[in-house]
Amino acid sequence: MHPGAPPQAMPAMRQQAQAPVGYVSDDRPNDGQNQVQHNTEDYSRIYENPFLEVSKNPLSTFSIDVDTASYSNMRRFIESRQLPPADAVRIEELVNYFPYSYPLPSGEHPFSVTADLAECPWARNHKLVRIGLRGQPVSLRQLPPQNLVFLLDVSGSMNSPNKLPLLKRSLKLLVDQMREQDHVSIVVYAGAAGLVLPPTNGARRENILAALNQLEAGGSTAGSAGIQLAYETAKKHFRKDGNNRVILATDGDFNVGPSSEGELVRMIEDRRKEGIFLTVLGYGMGNYKDSRMEQLADKGNGNYAYIDNLSEARKVLVSELGGTLQTIAKDVKLQLEFNPAKVASYRLIGYENRLLRNEDFEDDSKDAGELGAGTTVTALYEIAPASGAGSAQDLRYQQQTVKPEALNSDELMSIKLRYKPPTAEASKLLAQVLKDQPKAWSAVPADFRFAAAVAGFGMQLRKSEHRGNWQMEDVIAQAKAGVGDDQEGYRKSFVTLAQLASELIQKQN
Repeated sequence: MHPGAPPQAMPAMRQQAQAPVGYVSDDRPNDGQNQVQHNTEDYSRIYENPFLEVSKNPLSTFSIDVDTASYSNMRRFIESRQLPPADAVRIEELVNYFPYSYPLPSGEHPFSVTADLAECPWARNHKLVRIGLRGQPVSLRQLPPQNLVFLLDVSGSMNSPNKLPLLKRSLKLLVDQMREQDHVSIVVYAGAAGLVLPPTNGARRENILAALNQLEAGGSTAGSAGIQLAYETAKKHFRKDGNNRVILATDGDFNVGPSSEGELVRMIEDRRKEGIFLTVLGYGMGNYKDSRMEQLADKGNGNYAYIDNLSEARKVLVSELGGTLQTIAKDVKLQLEFNPAKVASYRLIGYENRLLRNEDFEDDSKDAGELGAGTTVTALYEIAPASGAGSAQDLRYQQQTVKPEALNSDELMSIKLRYKPPTAEASKLLAQVLKDQPKAWSAVPADFRFAAAVAGFGMQLRKSEHRGNWQMEDVIAQAKAGVGDDQEGYRKSFVTLAQLASELIQKQN
């Protein structure tokens, strides 16, 4: 956490998590029979956001998060018939794995912002706020020219079916989307780094595929040298009118070499400022280094996905290609101010490692999350309403500070958002208010119901002290009721996954 931040989360710490037995190969559920050789998966410790009193913390400031790795990684555990470690479950990434039907942007800004309010389904004396963003979608032909550098881990740790072989099949899906105006380079790293494919026209797919096909795993891992070479390649062939991006595919188990990890992060930050962004694709299990890959993607103005099967690769690299490759807004921050006459306390659900100091909202030098084309982002707040006329507690020795206009207002909260266009360094401001007009839970739209179900699912997996009176059966019932227009089948698959998780929890108990 930044110094001076509200006490929503404690500083991140490293924790090694128990790896599941077996892996998911192709698109088939795993029966748990295949043994893994390593047991050193690494996740950053998550200290769950507490309720904060509005009288002491009137503002809540955080960065958006478009990563989805936690969801597919969690799925890998459950399909391997094991519950994931609590710190592998980042609730915001579970919720944001799914697209939602927020309104398309209609004004000058490249995304829309909506907010609504309902009864909280797991604590009926509380309220649940939903804030949603939706980026302007773009078609494949509308994407600018792509300067992509595939940075591929071919070390010995990648020598298993759900690592390098799946990686190669995944990137072939992306290569099939390339056009004549696009260029692809391939850098590999193991004991040493090397350029195995110089920038190649996207129309020459056979050349790109041939370079992918010849890759084999072996040797130790020197990740730092590979990252440096990849960025040098991207910079050398920089497209001012295009998308310049390194796509790192790895299990994260690499040595940074002679330089420190801090120096590696600083290099990625410097390249970000030059307009070269980073996408991280995670593969494998057993020695999977989630915490490292999340950090690299965050510092590189990129996104982080975990590929556990070919269907997930298709989702990330085909169905959601625009969101994966095309940034439409960078350094996106939200700041909420709660009306103390309406709200006694609040809790941001998830986003523990995305919290910002309140003063960071106005500071354009502070990094925040990026929004991709067509991407939706959802944030949920659980609200404890004020109990009387005015929410500030009656204090004996201190002056009550609730403004009279707040006492008479029907506003629950104000919402401010700052973002920068992809090539700009000055932010733009959006602002709106949310009125205290909650819907009954029986009247909420399917999207709201489903997002709440996924958040509740995450709280069940984490054994959150804030999960209220819900059980996994309630999660499943609400998810079923919120399936709605599920063209890709993602929501139905979630229901199946939640049912399996429920069985695992019952066995554990």
